[in-house]
Amino acid sequence: MAGTNSELELLAEGPAIILVEPQLGENIGMVARAMANFGLAELRLVNPRDGWPSEKARAAASKADHVIDATKVFETLEEAVKDLNFVYATTARARYGFKPVRAPGIAAETLRAKFKTGDRTGILFGRERWGLTNEEVALADEIVTFPVNPAFASLNIAQAVLLMSYEWMKSGMDDLEETLFQPVEQRPSTKEQVFGLFEHIEEALDARGYFHPLPKKPRMIDNLRAVLSRRGFSEQEISVFRGVINTLDRFPRRWPKQVGKVETAEGISAEGTGENAENE
Repeated sequence: MAGTNSELELLAEGPAIILVEPQLGENIGMVARAMANFGLAELRLVNPRDGWPSEKARAAASKADHVIDATKVFETLEEAVKDLNFVYATTARARYGFKPVRAPGIAAETLRAKFKTGDRTGILFGRERWGLTNEEVALADEIVTFPVNPAFASLNIAQAVLLMSYEWMKSGMDDLEETLFQPVEQRPSTKEQVFGLFEHIEEALDARGYFHPLPKKPRMIDNLRAVLSRRGFSEQEISVFRGVINTLDRFPRRWPKQVGKVETAEGISAEGTGENAENE
């Protein structure tokens, strides 16, 4: 999905993402992209196999350059987490009975609460092939486990980071709604504007022979107005409708606009000039 907008304020906060001995630069880049998607910015690498920096990682990051440029590299996991107050270790299954195991949503809420109190937090992700060792998990405070298919539990590292990054963003939605999701204020329409919409639509339809047969025209108009008045339109919505009708007016009509009226034998008002007159 496209959606990068350099004019908006960049969200860059939250727990550090720590990758233990990542192998491919492409995977690191996709991790950076997932982090940027959901407002995380601090990426730490422990002994990356192919070294750092990595042009392959930058290319795969799809312009998440602020994450790539700020990435820190450590020789050991102990060095990577020593300044943090609270750390989660991620696993595909709950193997460690001596530590609390949390679902991603609960873990994200815990991280959010600690973030608000000023604690520095992190999330550990293991190697692409076999994850974290028991000794590495022992350095964490708690474990977060993803609810995956037991028969196919392996997650790509970027997918795992994406899941936790999404949960992190979701845990702060109440705060974000105050700034990002405020509805656009729309003024309610007046009855005069609604009546103008009725007349505009009816004239456009009439010019194209919609009201046929003519004896049914009054009932058809009543039905049309009933549909259009089932809810209160805003001024902007009425403007949209009338813009659509103006566009339709660019195409040929069955009868010219603003033609006179004549009485038919049945006493029903009908168009009295143009094509209809020629056919009478």
